[in-house]
Amino acid sequence: MSQNAFTPSMSLGRVVRLSILGLGALVFLMPYIFMISTAGKAQSDIFTSSLNLIPTHWFYGENFAKAWSRVHMPTLLFNGILVCLMILVIQVVIAIPCAYAMAKMKFRAAKAMMVLIMLGLLVPIHATALPLYVAFDRAGALNSYFSLVAPFSISVFGIFLFLQFFRAMPNDLIHAARLDGMSEIGVIARVIVPNAWPAITAFSIFSVVAHWNDLFWPLVVVSNQAYATPPLGLLYFRAAEAGDDYGALMAATLIITSPLVVAFLLAQKRFVEGITMTGLKG
Repeated sequence: MSQNAFTPSMSLGRVVRLSILGLGALVFLMPYIFMISTAGKAQSDIFTSSLNLIPTHWFYGENFAKAWSRVHMPTLLFNGILVCLMILVIQVVIAIPCAYAMAKMKFRAAKAMMVLIMLGLLVPIHATALPLYVAFDRAGALNSYFSLVAPFSISVFGIFLFLQFFRAMPNDLIHAARLDGMSEIGVIARVIVPNAWPAITAFSIFSVVAHWNDLFWPLVVVSNQAYATPPLGLLYFRAAEAGDDYGALMAATLIITSPLVVAFLLAQKRFVEGITMTGLKG
């Protein structure tokens, strides 16, 4: 009887929670929905006094054809994938050993390194952009993949994230691996990394999204369209000949953002696991 008595209130509470979450999701998705809608409209449908999400005349084919041809979209996507992949691989290769050493090894400089990491989280790329630009310019490294990748090769956020995750891992697992004769490199490669995939996936999403959407740094070091990343390519797209062709511009934006949406949908389970487990303390 008591269980049946609580069922209506529990159902009502669940409906309220789902309604609030659904409304919040709709608010956050509205810009993307508006972008999808605009990508299928003609100019006459975009600049009207009424706001209709469903296009009166469907221009998806024409707008996507313009978006694909006016800038070399395959080059933009290739550059984005290559730059993000290079940054991610280097960041993970550097961050995991650093975080493992700070989490599971005892040495005097551990606290000082932790302070430096926390300070590093407070320094934005904008603060170091000018000296980095001057250094790359004098080295003749502008307009290259090296200039796009090098400033982000060490991620203090990645080190901090992996540090919190490794602290939650049992020490007995590492001690057993050492008793089996594994070196520290072997422990990292055969014990730490296989158990750290949730954290690696979570960090990968953070890293790829940040650098795929980054416009500031490519705008500083790249003037050759052959090295343009997707956001910079959109800037060239508008500046070249389609400044007021918002249908084609939204179609190009949809092409560029769709890989991130697909990647997140495929990795969302491990992303949630990584964020949840990072907060645990062992």
